[in-house]
Amino acid sequence: MSDLRISFEFFPPKTEEGRDKLYKTREELQAFTPAFFSVTYGAGGTTRDTTANIVCNLRRDGVSIAPHLSFGGDNEETVLGLLERYKESGVDRIVALRGDMPSGMGSVAQLVYANELVAFIRRHTGDQFHLEVAAYPEIHPEADSYDADIRFLKGKFEAGANSALTQYFYNPDAYFYFVDQCEKAGIDAPIYPGIMPITNFTNLARFSRNCGAEIPRWLKYRMESYRDPEDVKKLGLEIVTDLCETLLEGGAPGLHFYTMNQVAPSADILRALGFQESAA
Repeated sequence: MSDLRISFEFFPPKTEEGRDKLYKTREELQAFTPAFFSVTYGAGGTTRDTTANIVCNLRRDGVSIAPHLSFGGDNEETVLGLLERYKESGVDRIVALRGDMPSGMGSVAQLVYANELVAFIRRHTGDQFHLEVAAYPEIHPEADSYDADIRFLKGKFEAGANSALTQYFYNPDAYFYFVDQCEKAGIDAPIYPGIMPITNFTNLARFSRNCGAEIPRWLKYRMESYRDPEDVKKLGLEIVTDLCETLLEGGAPGLHFYTMNQVAPSADILRALGFQESAA
């Protein structure tokens, strides 16, 4: 499995205790020798400084780290300043996103799409960064159509993106069909499936409604039939491990885990898949 790319995503914690836990989580997940860790960016860049500080601290530990980046309510000068800071810190990968406007800004600021951000980064930094972008096997919730969403993704690659990370999903056929349609549209860059472990189904269902990820009917009923949280975790491990196994057997180039800053859910899946941990 050495040719498969594994990566983990974190969100920037709000407290010192949360930051300490995140650094510990990173240390433990490092045993799986991931290609990189990514750190998310709040809507409109609301976690900009926290994200940047965590990214730079992890880089000082020699970790391969990919900050998420979007314009949000920031101007070009602010974004260029972030890019320069990341460059000086040795960051060589960025997850470039459209992002969302900060609450209350309304039409004051103009939304900058991901393809525009990718082009902006390339224009000012050349090939300094490997650029990841977002992909949506079940269609972006704001897309006009399935084909239009694929055209938007193609535009990101034409602007200079290198690879894509998908929204999480639980129907492997959605991913395989999406990749097939992307190839037919002329996209030949790797598209890495996003994996969300299942540990708390109530929270997952609420989050999925907000972000447009579909939970299959059979999965919903299976999960709702369990009352014991430990049983939910065991079933979740079984289901997501089977999903990952199907994806890898079907040719997925790797896996990108949405860790929620936890070690066990992602680590247990990787162990069940047969991934080996390196010695400390």
